[in-house]
Amino acid sequence: MPVPIPRQRAIPAAESGQAQGAFSPGGPSGEATGGPAGAVPAPQAATTPVDSTTNLTLLVIEDDPAGSLSVPEMLDAAGKPIRIRTARNLTEAERLLTDDVHCILLDLALPAPGRAATQSDDELTTLKHVLRLAPRHAVLALTASGDAERGAEAVRVGAQDYLFRDELDGRLLSRAIRYAVERKRSDKAERRLTESRLRAQENARLERGLLPTPLLEGSSLRFAARYRPGRSRALLGGDFYDTVRTPDGTVHAMIGDVCGHGPDEAALGVELRIAWRALTFAGLCGDELLSTLQQVLEHERENDEIFATLCSVDIAPDGRRAGLCLAGHPSPLISRPGRPAELLPYENGGPALGLLPGARWPRRQVELGGEWSLMLYTDGLIEGHIGEGKERLGQDGMVDLVRRRLAEGLAGEELLRATVNEVRDLNGGELTDDVAVLLLDRTP
Repeated sequence: MPVPIPRQRAIPAAESGQAQGAFSPGGPSGEATGGPAGAVPAPQAATTPVDSTTNLTLLVIEDDPAGSLSVPEMLDAAGKPIRIRTARNLTEAERLLTDDVHCILLDLALPAPGRAATQSDDELTTLKHVLRLAPRHAVLALTASGDAERGAEAVRVGAQDYLFRDELDGRLLSRAIRYAVERKRSDKAERRLTESRLRAQENARLERGLLPTPLLEGSSLRFAARYRPGRSRALLGGDFYDTVRTPDGTVHAMIGDVCGHGPDEAALGVELRIAWRALTFAGLCGDELLSTLQQVLEHERENDEIFATLCSVDIAPDGRRAGLCLAGHPSPLISRPGRPAELLPYENGGPALGLLPGARWPRRQVELGGEWSLMLYTDGLIEGHIGEGKERLGQDGMVDLVRRRLAEGLAGEELLRATVNEVRDLNGGELTDDVAVLLLDRTP
């Protein structure tokens, strides 16, 4: 059954400095403008933005049997008439509150829904109802002259401003409407900014929690790591690493790189790291471990084009030798006393994870010696440019850079910090790719 539409009452114009004229009914919609009668715009999907081409629309909610309330003719900042709709109760107001309404003028004397004004134990019940009904609209509270305390309480509850009933004139009301609309817009922007900051802080806490904590209790090896995501304002990228010591005394280290450096790649990197740790503690190693990781990658990735490179080493309990597996990843760098730093030789590595079904990753035994430093890294460290040209640092350039830093006596965290900073400086600014570097040291 269709709902009957109330008739619009003519609203007499109060004397003011504005041009005067009675409001004409706007038809069944209950809308009027200062001048010729206007039709109600069709409801829109979102609140109409206020700009130089948009007429402001005011919804007046009041029940004044004596007809003493006089809303003057008003013009906006561009000199256009402010359109007015009126509602005698909240039921009418809810129907007239379309998305093209910018501001509501609410008479605080209006009874709350379902009760008489004298029965209300909360004078602002009606205002609270309107604020719930129209959370995106600016609201002006209309109160009796001299009742500033009630008006101030209305602002504390959520109205943008208050006006005295007997002091309405076109200039004051039009200015109050524009102020209320802009203040509401400012409040929305501030709230969105606050919510954005809270989300960023929560994301930062989450990302910090996803960074690995090495499990090396009982090992004599020293650990250091450096991590720099390529994404702006991010803490976590597509690179991942981990180091654990299993009950037999073997130290396992891994570093990997998911292609791309967005949030999806970061999430996949975390999944692979956690899977690697679980599989390592379960006793898997070498080809068996990487084959299982490939299954995890194939199951979790969004499309078949996503792959990940990976380097894993398992260092024997005596620390003098290690097993090395490479899945499309650059070989680690080792430095030993009396010998220049060099890449560990490895010619027969397997493909990156996720490229070839049924691939194999041979494990090669390498001799480390009694004292050494082993550096695992991702390609973000070697793919930065040298100066303004297209030439990249490459593995040879990285080896030379590390040799110079070692000659200066740097080690551990200082060595990694100086290396990453110099790579960035050579690039002429921040690196666009994720960078992860892991360093294990053994000293007698």
